[in-house]
Amino acid sequence: MALTLVIGNKNYSSWSLRPWLALKQADIAFEEIRIPLYTAASAQKIARYSPSGKVPVLIDDDLTVWDSLAICEYLAERYPDRGLWPEDGRARAIARAVSAEMHSGFTHLRTHMTMNIRRDLPGRGRAPGVQDDIDRICALWRDCRTRFGADGPGLFGHFTIADAMYAPVTLRFMTYGVALDEVCTEYLHAIQSLPAMQEWIAAARAETEVIPEFEL
Repeated sequence: MALTLVIGNKNYSSWSLRPWLALKQADIAFEEIRIPLYTAASAQKIARYSPSGKVPVLIDDDLTVWDSLAICEYLAERYPDRGLWPEDGRARAIARAVSAEMHSGFTHLRTHMTMNIRRDLPGRGRAPGVQDDIDRICALWRDCRTRFGADGPGLFGHFTIADAMYAPVTLRFMTYGVALDEVCTEYLHAIQSLPAMQEWIAAARAETEVIPEFEL
């Protein structure tokens, strides 16, 4: 039985993008169920699949896994040959650390620069604390690319969960016109050039739902 991934709107749901991209990049077959968020029926529909009442949710036969990072970790364990974590133990430790930092941190950026692929908002969202988050993310990208990125365009060379975790950030930087140095610009373009990312972006731009909470 194919895996099933339940996600929200592709234009807005950064957490949905992360495991979706990991599945696509690892060439793991799955079925997709998209539930538009913040509608009168959203909670009831999501509750059919998610014990937390949130998306994304991965369903594997009788197993349900919720939370983006937990889903990605499950995929890495279920498909160890797909390289979703770096093979080298030291690189893998750093990849987990930077992924966890994205999972739990950067609240200023996530609050004031919500993911909105359809919009072009250069210079917006610069609330206090946002630039500090941007600077920290860029420092992480430079460090990972310098130390571990020699064998490919990802943070750790080939695509890993760390890239899936930061993919929505590249979309935020695009929407809000964040100025980046050469290393970070190259990384942003590499992630957004992935066929799977292009597929997600095209689908997001084709959506018609508007969530006022995510529109500046």
